[in-house]
Amino acid sequence: MGKLIVIDGLDGSGKNTQSHLFCDHLGVSGKRTRLLSFPNYHTPACAPVEQYLSGAYGSDPETVNCYAASAFYAVDRYSSYMLDWKKDYESDCVVVANRYTTSNAIHQMAKLPESEADGFLSWLYDFEFCRLGIPRPDLTLFLDVPVNVSLSLIEKRGEKKDIHEVGDHLEKARKAAFYACEKLGWTRIECTENGKMLPVEAITSLIVKAASDHV
Repeated sequence: MGKLIVIDGLDGSGKNTQSHLFCDHLGVSGKRTRLLSFPNYHTPACAPVEQYLSGAYGSDPETVNCYAASAFYAVDRYSSYMLDWKKDYESDCVVVANRYTTSNAIHQMAKLPESEADGFLSWLYDFEFCRLGIPRPDLTLFLDVPVNVSLSLIEKRGEKKDIHEVGDHLEKARKAAFYACEKLGWTRIECTENGKMLPVEAITSLIVKAASDHV
């Protein structure tokens, strides 16, 4: 089997950029790599995710309970795995994923009181990795960016916000991510210093160092 390294974080944290740069680093080091990004927008399996994020089921994320919303994303990942990257993963390839099951742990657990967090995480990991049978990550890196910085970066993109990018959802999601880091053993990468983003290259170096024992 190959390796699966997941890079996750709040919106605006630089996940996409860092996933590409980390793949480039692995390629230079002689590793065979495959870069993924979730959700797989504009594919049939992703339609419920797109409806959810666009507010078709309600503009408040909590209108759709965490289990239903998690299932939307899980089906997208299952379809992607079976139709696209299963052969790569099974042939000693390092797969780098920009978001994964980890995003359900962050954004859907945010809808629950802490007393229900452990039960949700147990259900989520059993559902996706055991019941559906998609690969379990060998390493999860959480790019930590304070919410005020994240929102500023989202504003600079100038794109229409989805329902996870408004209201107090991101604050709840960051708190959920901290809980998941501690509970599930994720590695937290601090991407800011004195309220400002670190240089892109500095964050990449932190990622490379954190992943050195896994690839």
